[in-house]
Amino acid sequence: MSTPQPAAAGAPLLEVEDLKVGFGPRGHVNEVVHGISFAVESGKCLAIVGESGSGKTVTARTLVGLTGERSQVEAGKLDLGGRSLLGLSGRRWREVRGAEIGFVLQDALVSLDPLRKVGQEIAEPLRIHGWGERSGRRQRVIDLLTEVGVPEPELRARQLPHELSGGLRQRALIAAAIALDPSLLIADEPTTALDVTVQAQILELLQRTKERGRGLILISHDLAVVSRLADHVAVMRLGEIVEQGPVEQILRSPRHRYTRALLDAVPAAHSKGTRLAPRVAGAYIPAGDPQVPTVAGRAPIITAENLVKSFRGPDGTSRTAVDHVSLEIRPGETLGIVGESGSGKTTTARIILALIDPDGGNVTLRGKAWTTLKEKDRRQRRRRVSVVYQDPLSSFDPRWTVRRIVDDAIAEEDYRGKEARLGRVRELLGHVGIGPDLLDRRPLQLSGGQRQRVAIARALAPQPELIVCDEPVSALDVSIQAQVLDLLADLQSELKVAYLFISHDLGVIYHVSDCVLVMKDGRVVESGSAEQIFNSPQAEYTQKLLAALPRLDRTEPERKAVPA
Repeated sequence: MSTPQPAAAGAPLLEVEDLKVGFGPRGHVNEVVHGISFAVESGKCLAIVGESGSGKTVTARTLVGLTGERSQVEAGKLDLGGRSLLGLSGRRWREVRGAEIGFVLQDALVSLDPLRKVGQEIAEPLRIHGWGERSGRRQRVIDLLTEVGVPEPELRARQLPHELSGGLRQRALIAAAIALDPSLLIADEPTTALDVTVQAQILELLQRTKERGRGLILISHDLAVVSRLADHVAVMRLGEIVEQGPVEQILRSPRHRYTRALLDAVPAAHSKGTRLAPRVAGAYIPAGDPQVPTVAGRAPIITAENLVKSFRGPDGTSRTAVDHVSLEIRPGETLGIVGESGSGKTTTARIILALIDPDGGNVTLRGKAWTTLKEKDRRQRRRRVSVVYQDPLSSFDPRWTVRRIVDDAIAEEDYRGKEARLGRVRELLGHVGIGPDLLDRRPLQLSGGQRQRVAIARALAPQPELIVCDEPVSALDVSIQAQVLDLLADLQSELKVAYLFISHDLGVIYHVSDCVLVMKDGRVVESGSAEQIFNSPQAEYTQKLLAALPRLDRTEPERKAVPA
């Protein structure tokens, strides 16, 4: 087995010069990475940032020999510790992966084998590289889980991935990646979709990896995370590095307009009331006042009083997911709900949507019974409350076209006849900036941002008064996220629709919300206006959430509004 070698004195741990990656047979190669160069030093972090499709993940997979059989990789230099990685055989790459380069994939639930216990997954690189005997490997797994901050490591090692939270699964992936103490660790979006406190724990773990003298490559679209961990930043766009340099220079004084656009797209306190991105071609432009009117005097659309909901776990123990939650949502208002995973946010939303019945309390819609009705009596009123999910791909029928997805949500009594319904579909898609050329595409033929726009069009189809948005932008890169948030604001301005907006991203919540509920263990620990919650938090838990939030430090004294 090969062991990791330190870089020569003064030399970078990893050197990449003129790296090109393409796919397809020779003579017909589609190049997706175009001659990029960078270096990583021991004990330092290089962050690679950019939109989806910029080449970040392809670059990372190239560094561990996982581009696939139909890939074509060329480089002037691709050296780790002074030794070339170019032209390695499959067997040699297997010796490098894990022992010399650790790789942490983005989606922990997909990346871990659902049929294997967590301890077996972490022990796999130890077994493959011939590290110790079986008993020694078992103890090494427990030690690794302890090192990455997993509570009750002996129990967790015996569990399957689905029995662990997202944060624990991510830590298990990191444990597997560092099992053999590689000199370089590559982390591809390691904190995406994690709540802020778990994110802080993962970042602290990665920081300790740097302090132990290991090199780190962080791939992320979250620039606040980058500002906390990175020493050097490379900005990628369409397979090229358009700008790179020390983190302070890139994030505070960017030179390239693309980098500036990425920074301007980050939602935060100073972005409230401004657009996050320029309008995309064909995007909906509201005809009314761009400012949402005062809603305080309007009668609530939804009133929830003392909601309680419990679930019985596999061990027979009953757990209270929602504990006496009350809220109101008025026309044209956005109510944000924040809290850690398991705080009761989504269960509360599902009760509001009348998808599950509360054990106690009730919800009224426009002052009339809602959750206490039988479904046959509720069906005619369902069109008044709609929903946009986190992952539209899993909520669409993959066989349906965009036209059918949106048409299916249009009420039969409102639009009769093929031409009338097609006209309404076109109108709705026009609202969200989707052109007629995409009508016959299926979900897998759309980008992530396009799918989320179609999901919003579908939510608008029944002409609802309230749309529940459950993590609608958490899986989107920062520029597409900015476009979707701007779109939701435009639609609210024109249609006076209300939003119940759930997110683990506190910057997003501050940007979009009028009022905020902070939830913990099923209870509302604090509520008030967005300004009150974020500027003068009273509850200790709220203060803890805000303290854990990575902040993007900019030198500009104030934000300039993005032109419409």
